[in-house]
Amino acid sequence: MAAASFLFLVINAVTVAAFALDKRRSLGGAWRIPESRLLWFAALGGSPGAFWARRRFRHKTRKQPFVGRLQMIAIVQIGVVAGLVFAFAF
Repeated sequence: MAAASFLFLVINAVTVAAFALDKRRSLGGAWRIPESRLLWFAALGGSPGAFWARRRFRHKTRKQPFVGRLQMIAIVQIGVVAGLVFAFAF
C-alpha cells in the first residue's frame, strides 16, 4: 500500500511538472510538450495533478478536445477506484 501511495505521488508530481514546463514553454514560444504526453501522464494516475496544474497555471483550461479527454480519463479512473473499493469491501 505504501508503494502504491508513493507511485501515486510521483506520477502526480511528474504531471504537475510537465504542465508547468509546457506553460513556461508556451509563453516563450519554445518547443512544447505534446498533448498526448500530458494525457498519458493523467491516464497513468496523474489526473488529480493535471486538474490542479490546469487551474494553478491557467493552462489548457479551454482547449478542446483536450479538456474532454482529460475529463473522460478522470471519470474512468473514478469508476475503477469505486469498483475496486466495492469489490474488496465485501
